[in-house]
Amino acid sequence: MPNRLIDQNSPYLKQHARNPVEWEPWGPAAWERARAENKLVLVSIGYAACHWCHVMERESFEDAAVAVLMNAHFVCIKVDREERPDIDQVHLEAVQAMTGRGGWPLNCFTLPDGRPVFGGTYFPRDSWVEILQKLASLWQAEPGRLEAYAETLTEGLRQPETVWENSQEAFSSQDLTEAVAQWSASFDRAEGGTGRAPKFPLPDNYGFLLRQARLTKDKGLQDFVLLTLDKMAAGGIYDHLGGGFSRYSTDQFWKVPHFEKMLYDNAQLVSLYAEAFRVTGRPRYRQVVEETLAFVDRELRVREGQWASSLDADSDGEEGRFYVWTEAELKEVLGPDWAAFGEEYDLGPRGLWEEGRIILLHRKLGEPPSWEGRSEARGRLSARRDARIRPALDDKVLTSWNALMVKAWANAWEALGDPWFKAQALAGAKALQERARRDGKGLWHSALGRVGGFLEDFAFTVEAFLTIYRLEFDETWLSEAALLTEFALEHFRDPASPLLFFTSDQDPALLLRKHEVSDNVIPSSNAVMAEQLFLLGHWLGRTDWTDRAKQMLATQRQVLQYGSGTSRWMQLQQYLAFPFREVVVVGPDWKTVTSDLQRAHPLNALWAAGPTATRLPLLEGRGSPGRTLIYICEDGVCGLPREDAASVISILASAFPTA
Repeated sequence: MPNRLIDQNSPYLKQHARNPVEWEPWGPAAWERARAENKLVLVSIGYAACHWCHVMERESFEDAAVAVLMNAHFVCIKVDREERPDIDQVHLEAVQAMTGRGGWPLNCFTLPDGRPVFGGTYFPRDSWVEILQKLASLWQAEPGRLEAYAETLTEGLRQPETVWENSQEAFSSQDLTEAVAQWSASFDRAEGGTGRAPKFPLPDNYGFLLRQARLTKDKGLQDFVLLTLDKMAAGGIYDHLGGGFSRYSTDQFWKVPHFEKMLYDNAQLVSLYAEAFRVTGRPRYRQVVEETLAFVDRELRVREGQWASSLDADSDGEEGRFYVWTEAELKEVLGPDWAAFGEEYDLGPRGLWEEGRIILLHRKLGEPPSWEGRSEARGRLSARRDARIRPALDDKVLTSWNALMVKAWANAWEALGDPWFKAQALAGAKALQERARRDGKGLWHSALGRVGGFLEDFAFTVEAFLTIYRLEFDETWLSEAALLTEFALEHFRDPASPLLFFTSDQDPALLLRKHEVSDNVIPSSNAVMAEQLFLLGHWLGRTDWTDRAKQMLATQRQVLQYGSGTSRWMQLQQYLAFPFREVVVVGPDWKTVTSDLQRAHPLNALWAAGPTATRLPLLEGRGSPGRTLIYICEDGVCGLPREDAASVISILASAFPTA
């Protein structure tokens, strides 16, 4: 018989709907039952593409004897961390406080009132049974011990993450230089990324470092970033047949991926490789962008302008089975092309993995594959691979991740100029506008799941809309971004800090309301929101918003030197530490002139353009009939207009040097 998860929309929850465990979805009914029966609660959190979540389900949650123990002594709640990142955030922090580590599956035991008392990640079956028995006995014999521990832990979790000091001290370029110097001690100069395994792509980190290298003319730093991009694109973390990246590499050589493919990774990596292509013009980066977008469109598109969350790590009951090969399979499919294919891809010992399986690795670092027969051979291999059992698709459409994908399509168009990329960006933005709206003003996080929007949804959607504005300079997108910003400032505000809570005041409160301030596989929602406040404030002449952005950044002053977890904050810091200009183009040839200027790719420049003056503060009162004029402005104060784009490019280049 199915349990209560059978009616849920989340694919992850449905995966557990026929476990013998009497799973409950998160909600008032589960907690009322816990209080009525005076039982401890297990909050078990995972996601559909998670390999170790599947392992623990097979070993423990599908085991009838284990289920009897769980059902007798606990109220068991299953949570999809992607659908409810707010619940995950609170319980992950609790488990990290208790154990010093976290991950998924995340298993957190709480009192009937929700206060955590014990937790961890994956547990083998025998260890899991032992934990269940000990906790059940302790709750029956000495509930006061658990009550006291829960009170101490919860009080610690309630402490603010940062202490806000309303400092007026300016941010300097030297601060950034020193922070990067400290951060660079962890760089792996041979293999790229950090000098330890596992290795996560963390695109925001490398996007920031690439900007910093250009701003400071630091060729060594830029070379390190490009080495990392080359190593990732050549390694097993990249799918050389189908395009797209897996979530991370389990080793330090980018060879063996953790095979799930996430929308958020691929969206951010498209933006990163597109930026690298704009900076270097290297064909390999163009190819990665094109192949990754082809993968997203082919395998993750749910409907026009909307994309699914992930592809599973497992297929046919085995991690990575869909993606790896035996030598016999490769020889059978490639036939006489085996040797030539091996010149491009390492089919020898370096590519070997478990049980004689081969992970395709590209031999020619930083270069696009050049063998003439490559496309036809890849087609044959892809056809054979497509006949296998495919990884499961988690078809949840999440607002925040879709916003990252909209930005990726737009960034790809800016770099490569393919009109199809632009069309996809606009379709995605319109889908956010029409399908992610909640009550006309707010946002859903998951419209199908009817989960209200979190700060990441607002921050990333505002960022996507501001990126879309640059495509055609349609001021509708600035207005849309401003409406969402106003809503976020009202409903996520913390009266005691300029930072914003991750959760809205419109939805049921959890044990804690927290600020999300550290970057992880996606950037901090507060950092992204602060950056958008800074940019939108300049577009709209809202000094209160630019001031708020600076105040938000000031809360992080004591941790900015830690690099990896603060790179998005440091990107805002770059706007303040280096010259920041607004570039305004008005007149009949505004499209051509703006395109020429943007192709020069200056940093720390914000764009506003149109055929005539508008009510937008940067365009108001600008222009002259029959002439196309270019203004370089700072904080809305513009110099004399110019008509020569080349001279403007020269001025911008001197202010924002390129490596």
